[in-house]
Amino acid sequence: MSMQKFAAAAAALAVALMAGCNKQPAPPPEQPATSAQSATPQIGGEPIVKISRPATANGQQPEFLSLTVLPGRGMNVYQITADVPGKGEIPVLWAPTLEQLAATMNGSPEDVDGNASFSCCGAFLVPYPNRIIGKLSADGSTVTTEWHGKTITLPANWHNSAHPTEDKHAMHGLIMASQAQDVATQTIPDGQSVSGVIHAGNFGGHWLSDTDLTFNISLTGKAVDATIVAKNVGTEDEPMAIGWHPYFSIPSGQHEQALLHVPGEQLAVVNNYDDVFPTGKLIPVTGTKWDFLAPKGKALDNIYLDDNWSKLQRTDGAVDVTLADPASNYGIRVLGLSPDIRTVQVYSPPGKPFAAIEEQLNFADPFGKEWHGMNTGMVTLKPGQSVEWHVRLELFQPNQ
Repeated sequence: MSMQKFAAAAAALAVALMAGCNKQPAPPPEQPATSAQSATPQIGGEPIVKISRPATANGQQPEFLSLTVLPGRGMNVYQITADVPGKGEIPVLWAPTLEQLAATMNGSPEDVDGNASFSCCGAFLVPYPNRIIGKLSADGSTVTTEWHGKTITLPANWHNSAHPTEDKHAMHGLIMASQAQDVATQTIPDGQSVSGVIHAGNFGGHWLSDTDLTFNISLTGKAVDATIVAKNVGTEDEPMAIGWHPYFSIPSGQHEQALLHVPGEQLAVVNNYDDVFPTGKLIPVTGTKWDFLAPKGKALDNIYLDDNWSKLQRTDGAVDVTLADPASNYGIRVLGLSPDIRTVQVYSPPGKPFAAIEEQLNFADPFGKEWHGMNTGMVTLKPGQSVEWHVRLELFQPNQ
């Protein structure tokens, strides 16, 4: 969803890089370092957490090896590593070193509301992924919208990528700089898991009720499972949506030959790729440049993507999105297992060694009048009710 070596100054990096689901961020080093090289014990005021398992496949098949989480930045999945036949241990996510990351995820003005969290890696987006457009305050700091006749005022933390003073809006939720509590790791069959809770309350006064978010992320050789349960622990009804913003690496670095499969039959038309505001128009993808329905995927070529697919086909109940890198005989499968996942956002600029694949509950600008009352994926949680978001990652070899 939307949005060049890291700049020496944190400000320059954050301005250029934090645009996932926006315009092109500046790339970190072409071969990002894994968490094992970390000299930074904390980010966001909390220790980083790494879970891992030993390789057991003797290099004969791909398997996950480790996963590193930033509890001080909304349980952001900083990195995942895998052992891939013929390539050895590789980073699954596009990310800088932890030292570089600490220089940007530092609460500076360029990191307002945690914006640097969606510049790379894998940020979780709650209570809304994507954009929310509304009435801008006189000082340009907030936007106001409505849900069921109730006013919601949100930080205007993003802007038109070509014109920073124009079209300010809310972007990617309210937990990107939140600290998790009760963080714990556990041994599970063939791997480990990490869990944590964010007692989000009313999200700093921006939401209509109080919410607790429970995270559980597990790592085995065959799969990474990420689950978030959002529970309304307040006294009022509230809207809720959940998403994830992982930048999946293309190990060969050859963007044009990578194959993307998105099982979405319709696309949300946007005004342009600077704002990326939905117009409310939905079009069929068949025969267009956004047609990635072929089971083995279609080459990314030089197509610029910052788009949202819906009318999702499911395979065995899952939204099955794949990114394959034939040049490396490597592929990642992103399985949306929650029935409430309604859209997939993909951000992938030409020539860059990644594709951000975001399975989320909602359309962009879910409260917007452009949708004319359509169900935009925001789940209504009454006091005591919960909704679960669950995505699984699996590895495969496209040339086998």
